[in-house]
Amino acid sequence: MNVSLYIAKRYLRSKSSNNAINFITYIAIIGVILGSASLFVVLSGFAGLKDFTLQFTSQVDPDLKAETTLGKSFILTEEETLKLDALTDIASYSKIIEERVFLTVDDKNTFAVIKGVDEHYQDVVAIDSTLDHGSWFEQKSNQLVLGWGISNSLSLGVLDFSKPISVYVPKPGKSQITSTKNAFNTVKAISVGVFNINEQLNDAYVYAPIDLVINLLNYKPNQITDLEFRLKSGVDETQAKAKIKAILGDKVILKNRAQLNDALYKMLNTENLAVYLIFTLVLIIAFFNVIGSLIMMMLDKKRSLNTLFNIGATVKDIKKIFFYQGSLMSIVGGIIGLILALIITGLQKAFSLVMITPTLAYPVTIKFENIILVFLTISVLGVVASKIASARITKSLVKGF
Repeated sequence: MNVSLYIAKRYLRSKSSNNAINFITYIAIIGVILGSASLFVVLSGFAGLKDFTLQFTSQVDPDLKAETTLGKSFILTEEETLKLDALTDIASYSKIIEERVFLTVDDKNTFAVIKGVDEHYQDVVAIDSTLDHGSWFEQKSNQLVLGWGISNSLSLGVLDFSKPISVYVPKPGKSQITSTKNAFNTVKAISVGVFNINEQLNDAYVYAPIDLVINLLNYKPNQITDLEFRLKSGVDETQAKAKIKAILGDKVILKNRAQLNDALYKMLNTENLAVYLIFTLVLIIAFFNVIGSLIMMMLDKKRSLNTLFNIGATVKDIKKIFFYQGSLMSIVGGIIGLILALIITGLQKAFSLVMITPTLAYPVTIKFENIILVFLTISVLGVVASKIASARITKSLVKGF
C-alpha cells in the first residue's frame, strides 16, 4: 500500500481546522475547474469557427487539384485521359481552364477570373448549392454564372438579354498594338446565374462552359490549366495522388484541400495556437493558488508531519504526500472542469444559447483531441505546481516540534 498516496487522499477530502486554509483550498480548486472549462470552451469555439469558415471553401474545392508546373497550361493527351478514366480511386474529374479577363456591360467594367469547366464539374464539387439565383449554364453555349460581387458591380441580373457581357482577354504576341480589335480576343455572353460562396470568390470568379474559354483563349481542344478530382469515399488520398502523379508526370503538381487553402489554414491554426497559449498562461497563474494552498497546508500540518517523521517516514515520503495531494487536486479539478465545459458546449450545440446574428448561432465543435489537450495541460501544470510546492518540505520543517 502506498502510504503517501493514502494520506494525500485523506488530506484532500478532510477539512482543516483553519477556515482561512479551507477558503484558499476552495479558491485553488475552483480556479483549476474554471480554468480547464474555459480553455476547452474557447478551443471548441475556435474549432467551430474554423469548420464554419472552411465549409464555404469546401463547397468549391475538390479533393485533389492538378496544377501545371510550367507556364499557364498543359496538354492532356488521349492516352492520359484513358488512364485517368480507368482509375478506380477517382469518382469523377473535371477539366479546367482559368484566366484573367476584363468584363464590360454598357459603361461598367471589372476584372475577373473566368473559370471554364466541363460537364463533369458538377460531379466534382457541389457548385449547385452555391447558386443564389438563376441556374447553371449549359455546355456549348455563351452563358456565364457570375459571382454575387461581380454581378452587383456590373448591375446585372440573370437572363438580361438587353445587357450582354463583353469578355476581353489579351491576345498573345509581341507585335505593336494598333487597335483594340488586334489587342484582345472577345466574346459576348449572357448571365444565367449568380453564385454566393464568400466575398473573395464572389468578387473574383466567373464560371463558363469550357468550349467558350477554349475559343476565347485560342487553346487547343486538349489544352487545359488544371484538373480537379473527387475521390471515392474511403480512398487513401496519398495512394490516389501517387497514381495520378504516375499518369500525369512532372508537368503537374497535386494539391489537396488543405494545400489549396494554405494561407487560410495557417491563419486559423495560428489563431488557435495563440488562444491556447494565452489561456495556458491564465492557467499557470491559477496554479499559483494551488502552490499557495499546499504550502499553507504544510504549515497547518506541521505537528502531524513531525509525528510521521518520528514513526519512520522519511522526508521524501512526506514530500510525496503533498505532491500527490496537489496532483490529485489538479486532475480532479481538470476532470470536473471538462465535464462542465462539455455540458456548456453541448447546450450551445443543442439550443443555440449564444447567437452571432438573429439566425446564426455561435458555432462550436467538440473534438476529442481538445479534450486530451486540456487534460494533459492541466495534468502537467498540476504536477509541476505540486513538485514546486512539495520541494518546500525540509528536514528542519518536519523536526520543528
